[in-house]
Amino acid sequence: MFSNKKIIIGVCGSIAAYKSASLVRLLVKAGADVRVILTADAAHFITPLTLSTLSKNPVYTRYYDPESGVWSNHVELALWADLILIAPASANTIAKMATGLCDNFLTAVYLSAKCPVYLAPAMDLDMWKHQSTRDNISRLLSFGNSIIEPNDGELASGLQGQGRMAEPEEIVAYLTSSLNQNLPLSGKKVMVTAGPTFEAIDPVRFIGNHSSGKMGFAIADQLAALGAEVTLITGPTAEKSKKPVRRIDVISAADMLAACTQEFKDSDITVMSAAVADYTPVNIATQKIKKQESEFSVELKKTTDILATLGNVKSAGQILVGFALETEHEEEHAIGKLKKKNLDLIVLNSLNDKGAGFKTDTNKITIFNQQFEKTVFEVKSKVEVAADICKEILKLV
Repeated sequence: MFSNKKIIIGVCGSIAAYKSASLVRLLVKAGADVRVILTADAAHFITPLTLSTLSKNPVYTRYYDPESGVWSNHVELALWADLILIAPASANTIAKMATGLCDNFLTAVYLSAKCPVYLAPAMDLDMWKHQSTRDNISRLLSFGNSIIEPNDGELASGLQGQGRMAEPEEIVAYLTSSLNQNLPLSGKKVMVTAGPTFEAIDPVRFIGNHSSGKMGFAIADQLAALGAEVTLITGPTAEKSKKPVRRIDVISAADMLAACTQEFKDSDITVMSAAVADYTPVNIATQKIKKQESEFSVELKKTTDILATLGNVKSAGQILVGFALETEHEEEHAIGKLKKKNLDLIVLNSLNDKGAGFKTDTNKITIFNQQFEKTVFEVKSKVEVAADICKEILKLV
């Protein structure tokens, strides 16, 4: 959500300024490029050194440096930002913003901004309730700014009531929710499967495949970036998500079936990219099987076809996407799966194509829809392939 987002944090004179350190740290950790503006009063509560260290950028405190004469371009900085967050926002700064007063660097940046502006007020109870503050808040809302309401609690004066700045985690959650509302998959629940399954033979051996999970993880990240609430069900893999997704780890095909069955009923979009084992041992030895001098065989039975199972119970409005990894008669087999398993899309890749298949960072796909129309893509990185798949899903949404 915040990866590569350019965020200005304005810090005003309030005891709540100490929370801005945690707020900066959370946003930087989430991948944001953060620039901090301190008002003169705010610098009494928290130092520029603290915030520059956490943000990894110089902190702005005034229009220019009187010793060097270097000027800070407030217009350039305002146009640079994807969003401005003022936290804490004092009653004084709120009044200036509401009336257009421009006597410091923060208010100058605000008046030059074209991006969304969020304020997290912090003040004493009577100040928050005062009619002038209420009028100023109403004006700011009418300008299109967003207010992150303060919490109830003990205030610096010793009074109890509303006026405590929201906690940094609450502010980040508010920003996440607000930004998600403008994304195409906002409010959609998505389930993605990834990786291999391991079918145990004994406590130390298993039947598996070469799937790394890279494709499924890339798809999950892309869907999360589009605003979806993503649940990623993955077999054993070293891959990690780069976006905030809910992860469920499984091992066997039976484990994945159970997890998928549980999650599918609430899913608006499901992308089944895992390489699930088609067969599993009939009997699993409870102790390690000792090496035999003669031949050794393992009796196998079919696993439940998870994709077909979900296709059979799919309701109107649910989107189900499957994958087909083929080595011969590729298009014929892919279209057969599309029809038989009640899919909306099927993504075909062939091990005969250079740059496609397991453990690579690239893939080459062809996508078929329910009308059997195909879209052929060139070899691309799996991140780019994930974006192509998601574009086709968005057409259905």
